[in-house]
Amino acid sequence: MKRNAALVKLTHWEHWPAFTYYIPLLPLFLVRSLKARHPIYYTVTNPGVLYSGNGTESKFKTLELVPKEFRPKGFLFYKNDPLDTLEKRLAEERIEFPLIAKPDIGFRGYMVKKIENLDQLKKYLILLNENTIIQEFISHNKEIGVFYHKFPDKKSGAISSVTIKKFISVKGDGKLTLSELIQSDDRAFLYHDLFSVLHRDKIDQILERDEEMILTVIGNHSKGTQFLNGNHLINSQLIEFMDRICQHMKGWNYGRLDIKFKDYDSLLKGTDFKILEVNGIISEPTHIYDASYENASFLNALKSINKHWSIMGKIAVQVHKEQKIPYPAVGAYLKNILWLRTYSKKLKKLNKVDL
Repeated sequence: MKRNAALVKLTHWEHWPAFTYYIPLLPLFLVRSLKARHPIYYTVTNPGVLYSGNGTESKFKTLELVPKEFRPKGFLFYKNDPLDTLEKRLAEERIEFPLIAKPDIGFRGYMVKKIENLDQLKKYLILLNENTIIQEFISHNKEIGVFYHKFPDKKSGAISSVTIKKFISVKGDGKLTLSELIQSDDRAFLYHDLFSVLHRDKIDQILERDEEMILTVIGNHSKGTQFLNGNHLINSQLIEFMDRICQHMKGWNYGRLDIKFKDYDSLLKGTDFKILEVNGIISEPTHIYDASYENASFLNALKSINKHWSIMGKIAVQVHKEQKIPYPAVGAYLKNILWLRTYSKKLKKLNKVDL
């Protein structure tokens, strides 16, 4: 019997929309704002990023805070750049297909696509019609999100959350089609519509016995990637690794780095890894979405978010007082947020278009 994915998402808290996590915490958030005597005091937490990374910042410029050797090859293709220069730009940057294309101002993984050829890339750019990051595809099959924070007066920081990103795959039995394998998988069936589009050329084919197929390579919850609690990985070695990276990131004190790597030992040695994205105050401690973890619950997820917001607020107050960074104007910030709301709706709608 075909399972109802919508019903499962409705009854399992890890799939609930973002506002269900944030609305219960608003009273505590407002109390902290009153104590700081400014409604948007938290927007100075990362003074090197527009509004500290509230979602309207350039992801390309923010990633440039990371030393060049630790980030993927890539460039920013502006919306008004002529398409006939695209092939030359790719050659200059030595970026081959497949590659990753994503909006420079992104939201919840919408329009992050793996692009297979030049024609598909041009279609993507025409459809999106926004500044676009074109980035080499990193083939390492392991990815984690590391939530790190450092107070400006300290040399070393702390890690408060590690998320292991598990890319969903299915294994053939020589009898079932890819579509049937997805429907029979306890996780994959929730994203059957998405995977049917991504793998439309193979969706009705029968996979050979023991043939394994990875269904998504984008490490985002909305793209079907499973988030697992990796807090057991937090130790002095990982903290030292993050300290080495983040000491070069001027004006960034709080948020999550999404890192793709070959294996964990190499990562700690500082080899065979790339930082795909730098996220600021809009970051989530995404380990909370592992509902299978011991003691995981919606209430504990709220507690974790609140804990991180508390840390964020303390850093912001210190930045304001000690570095003399002024709080931004409320009116301009609200205008910025309203723009983001309209823009994110556009991305969500475009994300459903089949390239």
